[in-house]
Amino acid sequence: MSKPLSDHDRKKQISVRGLAGVENVTELKQSFNRHLHFTLVKDRNVATKRDYYFALANTVREHLIGRWIRTQQYYYEKDPKRVYYISLEFYMGRTLQNTMVNLALENACDEAMYQVTHTHYTKMCDIEMGSRSKKACFLDSMASLGLAAYGYGIRYEFGIFNQKIVNGWQVEEADDWLRFGNPWEKARPEYMRPVHFYGRTEHHPDGVKWVDTQVVLALPYDTPVPGYRNNVVNTMRLWSAKAPCEFNLKDFNVGGYIQAVLDRNLAENISRVLYPNDNFFEGKELRLKQEYFVVSATLQDIIRRFKVSKFGSREIARTDFSKLPDKVAIQLNDTHPAMAIPELMRVLVDEEKLSWEKAWDVCVRTCAYTNHTVLPEALERWPVDLFAHLLPRHLEIVYEINRRHLENVAAKFPGDSDRLRRMSLIEESGQKRINMAHLCIVGSHAVNGVAQIHSDILKATIFKDFYEMEPHKFQNKTNGITPRRWLVMCNPGLAEVIAERIGEDFIRDLDQLQTLRNYLNDEGFIRDIAKVKQENKLKFAVHLEEHYKVKINPNSMFDIQVKRIHEYKRQLLNCLHIITYYNRIKKEPNKHWTPRTVMIGGKAAPGYHTAKMIIRLITAIGEVINNDPVVGDRLKVIFLENYRVTLAERAIPAADLSEQISTAGTEASGTGNMKFMLNGALTIGTMDGANVEMAEEAGEDNFFIFGMRVDDVDALEKKGYHAQEYYNRLPELKQAIDQIAGGFFSPKQPELFKEIVNMLMHHDRFKVFADYEDYIKCQEKVNELYKNPKEWTKMVINNIAGCGKFSSDRTITQYAREIWGVEPTLEKLPAPDV
Repeated sequence: MSKPLSDHDRKKQISVRGLAGVENVTELKQSFNRHLHFTLVKDRNVATKRDYYFALANTVREHLIGRWIRTQQYYYEKDPKRVYYISLEFYMGRTLQNTMVNLALENACDEAMYQVTHTHYTKMCDIEMGSRSKKACFLDSMASLGLAAYGYGIRYEFGIFNQKIVNGWQVEEADDWLRFGNPWEKARPEYMRPVHFYGRTEHHPDGVKWVDTQVVLALPYDTPVPGYRNNVVNTMRLWSAKAPCEFNLKDFNVGGYIQAVLDRNLAENISRVLYPNDNFFEGKELRLKQEYFVVSATLQDIIRRFKVSKFGSREIARTDFSKLPDKVAIQLNDTHPAMAIPELMRVLVDEEKLSWEKAWDVCVRTCAYTNHTVLPEALERWPVDLFAHLLPRHLEIVYEINRRHLENVAAKFPGDSDRLRRMSLIEESGQKRINMAHLCIVGSHAVNGVAQIHSDILKATIFKDFYEMEPHKFQNKTNGITPRRWLVMCNPGLAEVIAERIGEDFIRDLDQLQTLRNYLNDEGFIRDIAKVKQENKLKFAVHLEEHYKVKINPNSMFDIQVKRIHEYKRQLLNCLHIITYYNRIKKEPNKHWTPRTVMIGGKAAPGYHTAKMIIRLITAIGEVINNDPVVGDRLKVIFLENYRVTLAERAIPAADLSEQISTAGTEASGTGNMKFMLNGALTIGTMDGANVEMAEEAGEDNFFIFGMRVDDVDALEKKGYHAQEYYNRLPELKQAIDQIAGGFFSPKQPELFKEIVNMLMHHDRFKVFADYEDYIKCQEKVNELYKNPKEWTKMVINNIAGCGKFSSDRTITQYAREIWGVEPTLEKLPAPDV
């Protein structure tokens, strides 16, 4: 076994957080003071923590600008194929620390800030507002792999709501994340684009015109996305809706000017607020407007860049659009950007005058579609009437796409009228609706799920007809997370312990974590891993006591389930285990119980009543258990209010047990499960989503697997699921349900949770009771192992060692090679001169 690096070698070789050289620190201090003085117009006598944050952000941003400009110059000179990743949920949020990690400035900034302000930079990072989505992981990886890639989305004025818990209930507050400004973005009014709505179509001999439209302007804001220490800085472009300046002169003359100005808000509402994506489709006109707005503005930008590229400008007459797929790849993240397909066809046919056949060939070869859900209520189906009103030309195009598509289906499967009906883009039963997933499949050259089991389910169930029609289109791209944010940044202690053994190259190549298995019997390594976990738990316990006024036993097992509150994620199954464990402790208070602190966090969509009731049940259970003197510190229950990335960065490194307990076949992938695994938590989970592959990589012996598999769920569905049978057969389950129903956890409102019990007993699509018995037995195994810290930590090491596959670098490399037709490069660009 190789020996750990000496302290001397460690200082030479390991720079996980960057170097803090005297020159770096001096330069950063000067720049910080300059920005505090000249940018913020403050001195240190009156500067606030927020001023310090903005001064530091502008200081770090200076290190990005030269690299950003140089990267774009490089792309223009080399003219590579460009990747455009369109998502309605880009919401980058906290950027400062991530940028410092990727530019190797963390230690230098920390030292400089402490010398200047006597405050560590992490206190300034806490000022930054916002949250972060998995799409942000993908952008990080695209830049780190040197891909010429762009993220496109909407610059929402208000992000997903802030969650407050008031008397146990969720209350939503607006997330005004731009209130104090955003130092990372740069407005680009010179690239503003018009987006059209409403109007009518006119058919002429020379083509179709879309006329009498209402125009909204799309103003782009660019945010730099740095790669990991390779001097590459890519761009995320978010569009903000602005009303045009023209007013109707007649209205002006009759005194309507004021109202005309006020009506500008209607146009600008398009980018006002983010719809919470909670696996539930809301067919609101504003949402369809958002979807078309981002697609139209983005395609105009893509085509502009294609035409002015060195490749495009070489064309003598006009750009040859048959070459567009050689230079452009468009990835549709879920069905939200599905309008890209009819919009690209409109641009190519109506404006660029390509024949339908040529335009369709270009469209299909350019676009690819990622599916994110198998839940039927989550699939977008837009009413034809709404389409006709808002986007009349696009409706005509969708109908023509469908006509030709059904001709192809009929030719391949003659006489199969049922298949024609199932595969149509237009659903005729009841209200006529356009199935956006079908549109994405027909209009793309590649369709992928986000975990192997999910991709297999797509082919076997909801997209079975399309798979049989065009099997070559279907692929799998298992999700991943960026190790820069989700290890180096949020858990530097663990990153250092790993780097001491295997060096720091694992940050770029997470597969190198496999070599940690060489240290499975290394007492020093086992001790170091356990020590880092305990330090993280102590820090988090202090945070919890401060914010929730509950004293936590830091030696208890930190059992955490954090994700959106949804019936399919089965927070209710977790609740039943908590109640069962509580009842067991009460029954035998003198027995040696494994202490647990159970934490559940997540937001319920504002209109999702059942999810809000689940939150109320969790808080009610906590109120009873946390105040029971018999139980003491052996069991505590905390609902983590306003779960977001800042909280995740504290909770995930502190977790001992990760709850991933969705009904098999319902979770597409999950990425929280990967974050917990990388940070040294063990997983209790069903064989669902990416859990399946995580268990394969870590070894099933190192996973706590329970419950039905997908085939078992299907068989139970066919046979008929009867919750009453489990309720009658399992005394502990019956006791827990009776307590909930009888008001044990809501003594002042005994009827409060009757509807949850009614749902579980009579309308539970996700079969909570069917997995209860196996889940309880599996939790007993967890308790037993936790009593043996050494064996627990060995299992942790096996899990960390198996995380290589779950780097978003691997995910993006597969997208690049197998869908986009581009080759990632780890080539480092030269550093800028200034």
